[in-house]
Amino acid sequence: MEDFRRTYLRLCKEGGVEPQESVLAQLQETRGAAAGSRLDLRGHSLSVDTCAVLGRVLHKDTLFTELALSDCMLTEEGAKLLLNGLCANTTVKVLDLKGNNLRSTGAEALGKLLVRNKTLCRLVLEWNALGMWEEAFSVFCEGLATNACLTQLDLRNNQINHQGASELCLALKRNSTLQELDVRWNNIGLLGGRSFLEALQQNRTLTHLEMAGNNIPSDTLKALEQAMDHNSDRQSTVRESRSRTQVLSKEIQILKEEKGRQFLSLMETIDKQRDEMGRSTRTTSIHVGQLQEALNERKSVVNSLTAKFQMTEAALAMSEQKNHNLGELLTRVKTEKEEQRERQSRERKKEQEDSALREGKLLREMNSMSETNVQLKNKLEKMESRCKSQQDQIFELKQELTNSTAELKLRLAQAEERLEMEKKRSKQSLEDMNNLRQKEVDHVNRHLEESERALQDRILKLEGQRIQLEEELSRAKAACVTERAQAEEELGKVRLQVRLEEQQRVSGLEEKLRGLRQSRDESQSHCSQQKQTIAELQARSGQQSIETEGLRRRIEELQQELSGKDQEKVAEVSRVRVELQEQMGHLQAERTAQGGLKEKIAALEREMKVLASNHREAILDKESEISSLFEKLRLREAEIQRMREDEAQRASFLQNAILTYVQGSPLHYSPKK
Repeated sequence: MEDFRRTYLRLCKEGGVEPQESVLAQLQETRGAAAGSRLDLRGHSLSVDTCAVLGRVLHKDTLFTELALSDCMLTEEGAKLLLNGLCANTTVKVLDLKGNNLRSTGAEALGKLLVRNKTLCRLVLEWNALGMWEEAFSVFCEGLATNACLTQLDLRNNQINHQGASELCLALKRNSTLQELDVRWNNIGLLGGRSFLEALQQNRTLTHLEMAGNNIPSDTLKALEQAMDHNSDRQSTVRESRSRTQVLSKEIQILKEEKGRQFLSLMETIDKQRDEMGRSTRTTSIHVGQLQEALNERKSVVNSLTAKFQMTEAALAMSEQKNHNLGELLTRVKTEKEEQRERQSRERKKEQEDSALREGKLLREMNSMSETNVQLKNKLEKMESRCKSQQDQIFELKQELTNSTAELKLRLAQAEERLEMEKKRSKQSLEDMNNLRQKEVDHVNRHLEESERALQDRILKLEGQRIQLEEELSRAKAACVTERAQAEEELGKVRLQVRLEEQQRVSGLEEKLRGLRQSRDESQSHCSQQKQTIAELQARSGQQSIETEGLRRRIEELQQELSGKDQEKVAEVSRVRVELQEQMGHLQAERTAQGGLKEKIAALEREMKVLASNHREAILDKESEISSLFEKLRLREAEIQRMREDEAQRASFLQNAILTYVQGSPLHYSPKK
């Protein structure tokens, strides 16, 4: 700590900079407290010159491993100088730059720091403004992509929008060391959440991601949580595999040591055999010398000594034969030892290669299985959301049909009420014909004109509504066709990759099937109700035709009664007849309009039948698709079970091979006597 303080004072003196009192006081406190590896300058406003000197000091510093510079009111230039000094630092692992309002220049300097520094593990950038300038933030993201040591990054409250989120996700796709990322309280939004979800399909090391306060939908957050869970599971499996490989390597090392010890013991036994052979040869030579001395001393007893000499020669021949046999044994033992060495080395290499291949296969299979599981879960969620949207569209179409039928019923009721009113008015006009003919005729003319206009307006409105309904039906059909095509394409893709591991999804699909069947039954009942209403409307139209015929007969009777009147009123009667004929024409026009309404009702009924048939076909298609999905699910489960059995069998084979290799009896050679 004292060396750091002296270096700081020396560089300040060399650069002609006045040492900052707050920094000196903090260094003095740190030295007094014996803080050791942490330099805490939080809350001290650092000038540009101080930042330049600190950057030069930290360039070659090897004391501090943690640097806290939060709320230091750093300028862009000061932050750049300080971060440039940290680029070559090899000891600082934690850097805290919270609340310094870093913008474009600071983001670029941070990007260079991430590219050059090889020891920084945790970086805190909370309460800055790195996301305001897109180009500078892209430089920061590029540095993050190339960094290979950072594991924790805090980017809370940095004004990052969806474009900055896309740049950050591109960096995450290339980064392979970052494990924790905090981007809370930014402006990432829906597009940013989707880009994060897409990035997590390639990034397998990020296990902790905080996304609160970014206006991201709950389903996207759930998908991100699932991706995090998968990454954490993958990391745990990787750690387990590494621990297993370490255990296997340790066991292999132990086996190597045991084989070395066995080889050394074998060499010791061979040396002992050689020593015994040397001792035997020395004893035999001594014995031969003694015999020769005895022969020289005892020449008198030649006969006995010759026999003894022959016996000693025979013993010598036997010893030479034994010596020769022992030499052959030695050569054979050497050759066998070399062969065993070669065989053991080959077996060890084969076992190492087999274990490496099996571990690689297991890792690849686990990776592929986890990736396919993630993709299948995402595809299932998409399919469920689309099914829900299709059900909502069918429900909306049903509501529109019910609204249209209700409007038609109301209009028919209004037409019937108006017809009854017109009948009453015509009866009153006929009863008061003798008293106020001219006035009543004028009133009837005006009323007929108004009714004609009203009926024409109603006919125009009904035609407009019919056109609108036809357009809506055509749009709904087109949407249904497009959605069906999209659903078929997506189902074609899903059929290649469908694989489910949980029975809850199957129960959910069964509940959805029951809901679809209930909706089909409801639509069929609704169609039957609409058919009944159409039959009632047809009956009412028949009653109206009967009433019009009764009115016509009544008019004819009135004409016959009027024909017997005085000749003075013939002109008036003729005028009344003309007016009545016009009224009949209007009534016929109304009848034709009713015929048009009947045709429209028939067309609507046909369209309803077509819609019901289409709905029925769609339900049948969905049932067939669901049955095919069940079959695929069953096949996938069988395949998964088979793969699990194969993996268990391979693991058991590997375990048995290792046990047999470990428990193998060591070689022992007993020397021949």
